[in-house]
Amino acid sequence: MNKSLITNIVSLVAMAIGWFAAMPWLWTTGLFAFSGAITNWLAVHMLFEKVPLLYGSGVIPARFSEIKIALHKLVMEQFFSTQNLQRLATGNQAAEADSTAMQLKLAPVIEAIDLSPAFAALLDTVQQSSLGGMLAMFGGPAMLQPLEQPFITKLRTSLIELADSPEVQAQLQQQLASGENISQLQPKIAMLVQARLDELTPQLVKELIQQLIQQHLGWLVVWGGVFGGVIGLVSALLPAV
Repeated sequence: MNKSLITNIVSLVAMAIGWFAAMPWLWTTGLFAFSGAITNWLAVHMLFEKVPLLYGSGVIPARFSEIKIALHKLVMEQFFSTQNLQRLATGNQAAEADSTAMQLKLAPVIEAIDLSPAFAALLDTVQQSSLGGMLAMFGGPAMLQPLEQPFITKLRTSLIELADSPEVQAQLQQQLASGENISQLQPKIAMLVQARLDELTPQLVKELIQQLIQQHLGWLVVWGGVFGGVIGLVSALLPAV
């Protein structure tokens, strides 16, 4: 049993006891409590569901386009603003300033790159150079084919060493921290956020918001019943004063 149902049952029980026990003050208290609780319950229900003949009900599914726009604006302005991205970059640099400089690990990227085109470009360069004729005399490009794997291995090792060098790392950090590069990164983030939001449907938006606030909205019904009951009790007692 949820909080809303318990509140409504308690108020109905108070009404019944007040009616059958001829206790007007309890009847009035229960009536006002039920009125406040059921009104707030209906208001919560109308946020998520369309109720016939009640204008404005189902506001969240009906306004899902505006909600998506607001979510996009919130994410981009509060989380991925230019200032926040710059603060993140400079903050990372400052945090590492007293120890080893923050390293951008490019080795996994280099390991995954197919360097075969580099060897093919080398062969093409040799063939078009003055050595091309001499190479043709000794069997052509096929003579250099056994060198492909050693060349790729050596090139990959050299690239990793170069990427890990302090000079390159410093340049990378400088580029990442520059406003120009952040301004280029921000539109890409905006596109990713927009693409994810475009996948949302009115039903998904409704379920998402329900998951976030449904548990807390139950307290609106509870407090509606409590304040309604207090008002009912005061109104019942006032004529006797």
